[in-house]
Amino acid sequence: MPKTPLKVLFICTGNSCRSQMAEGLINHDFKGQIEAKSAGVMPCYVHPNAIKALDELGIDITHHESQHVNEFQNEYFDIVITLCDYAKSVCPDFPNADEVIHMPFDDPINAAGSEEDILNEYRRVRDLLRNQIGDFLSKQL
Repeated sequence: MPKTPLKVLFICTGNSCRSQMAEGLINHDFKGQIEAKSAGVMPCYVHPNAIKALDELGIDITHHESQHVNEFQNEYFDIVITLCDYAKSVCPDFPNADEVIHMPFDDPINAAGSEEDILNEYRRVRDLLRNQIGDFLSKQL
């Protein structure tokens, strides 16, 4: 009998950059093993630079929508991961989650400089998300 995919929820402030990239990366890299979703405590939109940074890897998140964390509060997750200190501080309880952990990452939306400098920050955060979260989750399987 096939093992049920691990269910993971990524949460950040706006569900615009970090959590969207984490969802896209993990669903791509662990297809069939992990089912990732994302949400924000103050959802807004999926940032075009997050879309562009993942598109460079052949991962399409143009269909993603920014969602509020409350939409998932009663859903079961193996792991809920907050990706920023603000989300951790205001995140509601997840009584149906086996584990809630905090793995903070810089918010690339704060990047300054030329368009290329800003996109490079999205790439940097994307790669950190892929490596650090990927390593952590591969140990959970």
